[in-house]
Amino acid sequence: MRYDLVIFDNDGVLVDSEPISNRLLADYLTELGHPTTYEESVRDFMGSAMHRIHELVGERTGQALPADFDDTFHRRVFDAFRRELVAVDGVVEVLKRLVADGVPYCVASSGSHERIRVGHRTTGLDAYFPESVVFSAEDVGRGKPAPDLFLHAAERMGVPPARCVVVEDSPLGVRAAVAAGMDVHGFTAMMPPERLPGANGYFAHMDELPGTLGM
Repeated sequence: MRYDLVIFDNDGVLVDSEPISNRLLADYLTELGHPTTYEESVRDFMGSAMHRIHELVGERTGQALPADFDDTFHRRVFDAFRRELVAVDGVVEVLKRLVADGVPYCVASSGSHERIRVGHRTTGLDAYFPESVVFSAEDVGRGKPAPDLFLHAAERMGVPPARCVVVEDSPLGVRAAVAAGMDVHGFTAMMPPERLPGANGYFAHMDELPGTLGM
């Protein structure tokens, strides 16, 4: 293993949440008078923190989203997660391999701590991610594509950025990892490689990840 820490994104990498959350986001924005398709939601918001949604809608329309937007959206998402959410195919086997090999890992997500917890409890991934290895954009001032979250995770885990590798599936996440001075491998289950420029490598299924990490 050529890295001392594996940093996982959460949505779309650990839990198969992106189809659910982007469907609901597109529906909610459309409901509020900002027509948005599922494809546009994936393109513009996948991998971003909530503040980016507010910023982009404000820039494009000159209108602010409702004050209760975040709470309403999260309630809808969490209800859907409890009904539909599953772990990404093959990721449990990857985590078991890391545990068996004694390789440290953590999660650094644009989502809130509550969103991470709901997803992990629903899918059983909470068994692999105690609170001590869970980091959220809530913990730092700026979310992805700023490097702050990944640098925060590395510092808390006691590993220099150059010894970390990030597993990401969004353009914003790849940009954040590169800005943090970390290697990054792009997961292309939803996003083609050309939408993830700057990654050190790409893989389409989790069973390919150990090989790309040099395990």
